[in-house]
Amino acid sequence: MSKEIIKIEDLKREFVMGTETVHALRGISFSIKEGEFVTIMGSSGSGKSTMLNILGCLDQPTSGTYEIDGVSMKDLSRNELATIRNEKIGFIFQSYNLLARTSAIENVELPLLYNSKVSTEERRERAIKALEMVGLGDRLHHTPSQLSGGQQQRVAIARSLVNNPVMILADEATGNLDTRTSYEIMSLFQELNKKGITITFVTHEPDIATFSSRTIVLKDGDIMQDYQNHKVQSAAAELAKLPKQDD
Repeated sequence: MSKEIIKIEDLKREFVMGTETVHALRGISFSIKEGEFVTIMGSSGSGKSTMLNILGCLDQPTSGTYEIDGVSMKDLSRNELATIRNEKIGFIFQSYNLLARTSAIENVELPLLYNSKVSTEERRERAIKALEMVGLGDRLHHTPSQLSGGQQQRVAIARSLVNNPVMILADEATGNLDTRTSYEIMSLFQELNKKGITITFVTHEPDIATFSSRTIVLKDGDIMQDYQNHKVQSAAAELAKLPKQDD
């Protein structure tokens, strides 16, 4: 029996806008087990951004419970939430969020700077290992401006892995990339998932969801569908079908 990494029960999030109350999430329940690759899909206004913020400990629900790795997020202080966010979740954003004048290796080391248990030597070793895992072992000292969009996203993925999080949380991680590069990045996510890494991928692109093993569809703050994908597409195979690029 795989252990539950994420457990959400009757989660609601309401925002008061002037005289109106917006029900962004209307009592959602689901869990994510260790080793799953889950896509959370939905169009604008579906509640997926609110869900992402709660999953990432950037926001608290109005009511309901959220547990990550057996720890309840309820009543935690902002500092405690920040610690959970840094140690348990590996974030990947659409816009990479890399520091511009900083080398790939220093960008990847960043989350470990807040971890007093990790020495300078171990920090450097873990950053190199993470960059090698994403195929950038030969780009350690390049700054973001010297890297392509796909390479920058790989640096961001390495940074998300460096703290050995219980889950990677990706927000539209292929949104700024062309089709070929998107498939390369999805192929990398599939490789990481095969190694046992739990991935939650938030997107509005249906073709991206075909690469994951489970899809949760949100609409108007409710779960419309939650289904296992029995025909997971191989991103590497889809990549191979694309016409060859002229260099």
